[in-house]
Amino acid sequence: MPAKRQETTAHVHSPAIEDYLEQIHNLIEGKGYARVVDIAKNLGISQASVTNMIQKLDAEGFVIYERYRGVVMTDSGRKIGQEIARRHEVLTRLLASFGLDAKTVHEDVEGMEHHMSRQTLEVLTLLMEELEGNLELLKKLKRKLSKNAA
Repeated sequence: MPAKRQETTAHVHSPAIEDYLEQIHNLIEGKGYARVVDIAKNLGISQASVTNMIQKLDAEGFVIYERYRGVVMTDSGRKIGQEIARRHEVLTRLLASFGLDAKTVHEDVEGMEHHMSRQTLEVLTLLMEELEGNLELLKKLKRKLSKNAA
């Protein structure tokens, strides 16, 4: 019998909601605060669109939004933001370690990070850590990739 698929990481409702929570988490981690203007700039969308989504996230209990003061994450929002940021970081490190260009890594990670189970994330984390600790194996795998690409 096939193994039962384990629970996903913090799949909330949609990739868009996850992107917002990830962005808010990253801004708070980096700057200590998250403002609508910064979220809009980083996501490349209008401040009005961000405000609408922030109000939705507030209503769903993921953030607390006070107009002109910014956004604070609730405990549940912070947990989800951390999980999403972890998925992004693991996938980015893993793909970048094989020498993929930054644009490809970014585009692929954005597509994959929203569709991954906890079990798969743990497997990829283990692989990434082992490869980072075994540079000879990483070199060997890179050589095999370059031969297959030729």
